Amino acid sequence: MRAVLQRVSRARVVVEGLEVGAVEGEGLVVLVGVTHDDGPQQAERLARKIAELRLLRGERSVLEAGAAVLVVSQFTLYGDARKGRRPSWSAAAPGPVAEPLVEAVCAGLRERGILVATGVFGADMAVELVNDGPVTLVLDV
Repeated sequence: MRAVLQRVSRARVVVEGLEVGAVEGEGLVVLVGVTHDDGPQQAERLARKIAELRLLRGERSVLEAGAAVLVVSQFTLYGDARKGRRPSWSAAAPGPVAEPLVEAVCAGLRERGILVATGVFGADMAVELVNDGPVTLVLDV
């Protein structure tokens, strides 16, 4: 699994004009991509890493700060643009494989007591955020 974590002061996801998820105040936006050989172990590792990474101000984790996380599925994290002008998406897992694993990441965060907001899997989403710092980190688990 691959994730892009961004420390934010606020963020929201809008689908068809309606806000479907938001983080108000200090937190993280996490874009999550799934590849073909990912499974529940990778989802659990990613959830643990997101919860415990000290990315918030004062070197605190979202778990320590009681901060929220906005998780958005992002198959384009596995795009390959090394050849030509058109990216290949072949490394991204198909929806029936990816969706339950993105949900497993969310469940792993919630099990740790973290407030989790989400986008809508497979939807055309508008993600708005204020990157705080800016702090952005790419994780491969």
